[in-house]
Amino acid sequence: MYEKLINSALNAKKNSYSPYSDFKVGAALLTSDGKIYTGTNIENATYGATVCAERTAFFKAVSEGERNFAAIAVAANEEDYCYPCGICLQVMAEFCGADNFEIITVKTADDCKIYKLKNLLPYGFSLKIY
Repeated sequence: MYEKLINSALNAKKNSYSPYSDFKVGAALLTSDGKIYTGTNIENATYGATVCAERTAFFKAVSEGERNFAAIAVAANEEDYCYPCGICLQVMAEFCGADNFEIITVKTADDCKIYKLKNLLPYGFSLKIY
């Protein structure tokens, strides 16, 4: 069902700028009408200026006028599933319905887990969905 989205996330991590952690992350965000926006993590020597792959994908999509999202796939190394951080989950809560938005954590193209946003951020701050 999410094969193209998962492969897009795996491909996106190739563009990671992660010279400090060497932890490459790729994300692929699916809009409700089927468009895919990708993102990768971009590190900075000050770390506070670093941005995660998930937020990169969201910010690209939102800056292009998108507001309706169905799912996001997140991929890093193949040793474990890659879960969004709290800040990324909160950004997702800003734009997505907690009951419907799906987060796909990717180990490999054939090994993924799917969660609803509400399961990974049960008490997120939002006036819209919680």
